[in-house]
Amino acid sequence: MAHQLSGKTIAILATDGFEEVELTEPRKALEEAGAETHIIAPENDTIKAWDHDSWSDSYDVDVNLEEAQSDNYDGLFLPGGVLNPDKLRTYQSAVQFASDFLHEGKPLAAICHGPQLLIETGELEGRKMTSYHSVKTDLINAGVNWVDQEVVVDRGLTTSRSPDDIPAFNDKIIEEYQEGVHESMTQL
Repeated sequence: MAHQLSGKTIAILATDGFEEVELTEPRKALEEAGAETHIIAPENDTIKAWDHDSWSDSYDVDVNLEEAQSDNYDGLFLPGGVLNPDKLRTYQSAVQFASDFLHEGKPLAAICHGPQLLIETGELEGRKMTSYHSVKTDLINAGVNWVDQEVVVDRGLTTSRSPDDIPAFNDKIIEEYQEGVHESMTQL
């Protein structure tokens, strides 16, 4: 597992209020598999984590969102947290960044509330996905076939429900990022 993702660079798009474990655990798994990860955010210096019911640590931002280009990344990861995706979806540049990965057929992963940002792309019609239960209706209204499963993969889009799913989610995202672009992923 140590070299499955060697040579791959994964973008992690987040802002203040991301659920800490939903960023740190997948990031650790990706880096242990050999990937380089970059935290991309609208902020320039740091973003602050949320840990269950209170603020937690700050994390360094590697690339400002306005400077980020999907061409520089092999995949995108969206951590959850109630505040994080709700704030990100108000930035057209964040919506466009995520949309670029969907258009390019690059693997994209989102956990918990993370799929809220993807709703804003308008490109989820017909996709099979899961999420935190409170996002279910929003995804269904966006045309998603929502299912209550630990991990769901649909044409390179990997989703999970909650921090409880992180071990299975991590295994699947490593597999998907390793496989890279599939022809069927680009035929939306």
